[in-house]
Amino acid sequence: MISNDIMSISIREYLIRMGVNPVRENNQKGMFLSPFRKETTASLSVNYTKNLWFDHGLSLGGNIVNLISRLEGCSFAEAAQRLEEGSFSFHRKDIPILEKRESEITIHNIQALANPALLEYLKERKISIDIAKANCEEVYYSVNDKSYFAIGFKSDTGGYELRSKYFKGCTSKDITSYTSGQSSCQLFEGFMDYLSFLTIKNWQRSPVDVIILNSLANLPKVENTLAGYNSVALFLDNDEAGKRAVQSLRSVCKEVIDQSAHYANHKDLNDYLCSRSVPKQTVIKKPGRGLRM
Repeated sequence: MISNDIMSISIREYLIRMGVNPVRENNQKGMFLSPFRKETTASLSVNYTKNLWFDHGLSLGGNIVNLISRLEGCSFAEAAQRLEEGSFSFHRKDIPILEKRESEITIHNIQALANPALLEYLKERKISIDIAKANCEEVYYSVNDKSYFAIGFKSDTGGYELRSKYFKGCTSKDITSYTSGQSSCQLFEGFMDYLSFLTIKNWQRSPVDVIILNSLANLPKVENTLAGYNSVALFLDNDEAGKRAVQSLRSVCKEVIDQSAHYANHKDLNDYLCSRSVPKQTVIKKPGRGLRM
């Protein structure tokens, strides 16, 4: 049975902390751009009184657990467990009466990754600490005058993807790219997948061009760029959205290499990494040029 504490977690605040702010709202309800796809007209409604959401484009809706389950691609029970672990920072009682129309993440400090809690989270995800330090930063931020810290992964436009054991969000949703005119490119859905790949290969950087979408919603932004490569290796999630993206890119790119076959029994590359036995510390190797896992 799902506890009342979980069911009282604010959908509004969760979306805001993901970087999805209301387009319009009043004290009873708000309209948001759907986090499930790219759109210009808000089609996701949230009833603040009942704490329920409904996506008019999908004709689907529900409570906070349903939302997390669909966004994270996990089961209802797994979504409830994740919310239970981090529920202290999302309760609706923390939300004031809506006197402001926006509530955004405000970054206060960025420094080298060193916080023990964040390093422990990376260890739980089996990510190499040295590789994470070479690619990420430690970000201190606030939401609704409450202070937090998280692992920060910078996008091309200067925003940050933010991750901790209790939070997954961003300051703005955009891609991250590392390009130097190579003929091949690797495309990752999220930065944890990219860090997982580097951990598996024991590299600090990939030898070919890399694009991290940070959200599948950003795929249309990079299709023209991907069309210019001789080959593109895809490291997308093993879900319906990931499979649709693979098929879509086959009609755009010269050659598509779907690397998800290497982690076919797992939801994503990090899930695959967590299932492996990984040495605690290894010497980071100079990358070769192969794309294979």
